[in-house]
Amino acid sequence: MKPGSVAVLCWAALTWPFLVHADQAGGQVVEMTTPLTALPGDAVRGRAIVASRQSGLCLLCHSGPFPEERFQGNLAPELNGIAQRLSGGELRARIVDARKLNPDTIMPPYFSTDRLARVAGSFAGQTLLNAQQIEDVIAYLLSLKTQAKSTEVF
Repeated sequence: MKPGSVAVLCWAALTWPFLVHADQAGGQVVEMTTPLTALPGDAVRGRAIVASRQSGLCLLCHSGPFPEERFQGNLAPELNGIAQRLSGGELRARIVDARKLNPDTIMPPYFSTDRLARVAGSFAGQTLLNAQQIEDVIAYLLSLKTQAKSTEVF
């Protein structure tokens, strides 16, 4: 990363346009339709980030098609079939800063440094993921078009 890159990424994260409109059912939709990078996301890299216990940390709260991961979360929506439920713009808005949709969310803002508390000095002013990583995660999530069949026995 070049010197000053973090500052540019943080500036972009704070000023990127969130679009708010009503859906067909009268609910509120929050989107970021403009990608954060000129390069398209890479779904293979995105899957690695989502499954990572060091960078994305998504599986602390979410579960999904990761048979190699024994322990997955149950606090947040299932990732299987997410592409049928949300558009790329809706996913981007949630990953960049889910507080724009729900101010009380427990999901961390992955591309914002605004209004954070208790940040270690060595991480101050840095986003959790960079712009390309966000686009990679979105590319992977958009590949999850089918809902997994339940394996629960009733």
